[in-house]
Amino acid sequence: MAENEKLRLQALRTDIHKPLEVFFEKIYAKLHDNLVGLSVAGSAATDEFIPGKSDINTVILLKRQDIDALNTIAQVCKRVARSRITIPLTMTADYISRSLDVFGVEFLDLQLISKTIYGDEPFANLQIKKNDVRLQCERELKAMLIRLRQGYMTAAGRNRLVRDMLISTVAGLAPLLRAMLWLNDVKRPETFDMTVQAAENQFQLNLEPLREIKKWKLKKPAADGKSTVIAFEQIYQICDRLTIITDEMTT
Repeated sequence: MAENEKLRLQALRTDIHKPLEVFFEKIYAKLHDNLVGLSVAGSAATDEFIPGKSDINTVILLKRQDIDALNTIAQVCKRVARSRITIPLTMTADYISRSLDVFGVEFLDLQLISKTIYGDEPFANLQIKKNDVRLQCERELKAMLIRLRQGYMTAAGRNRLVRDMLISTVAGLAPLLRAMLWLNDVKRPETFDMTVQAAENQFQLNLEPLREIKKWKLKKPAADGKSTVIAFEQIYQICDRLTIITDEMTT
């Protein structure tokens, strides 16, 4: 039986099957004695994937992290770069178990938005503590405010830099919003728009600026000075309000 027949691709869109099969074959050929599992994460595991524009993000579960594995994966990714498969996250089971207290937000997202196509599912049964997630959300939101302030000053009126910073900030807000919903025992949506809608309803916020800036990623507008400053102020205010909401949460 060919190795790619071991892949469980049924839950994924058909146009990414072939790239994943090629990627897996090359990884398996070199790392089969170290390879525990392969999962697809991010937009490729949802309806938000846009062919030709979205990347295919993966997580590789290894028995051991060593330099040979990293070199092998790097070389394979270089060969399949045209298929938009990015450098994967690499983890071991021990790393996961020891990291739940610091990366709870990320593991919550992997529980929700990932499909394991080879090996055992590594994320479904993780026990993540609410207090750890609340603290991470507060810390990351406050760090986001620092980056926004520093980035705005560093841009020194170069509106394109501010625009790109806002695009990155909004992308980073999505998993934090899902984690905040989880902290409030609200069902988490997979997609960005549904996440924003659920957060608006739960926290009584106007998050329309997030939707507008999300569109910038696909079609970047001209870096008009006035509109960029207005967008910056809106995103900063949203992040600031989210820090207060998170700070006031009880877990």
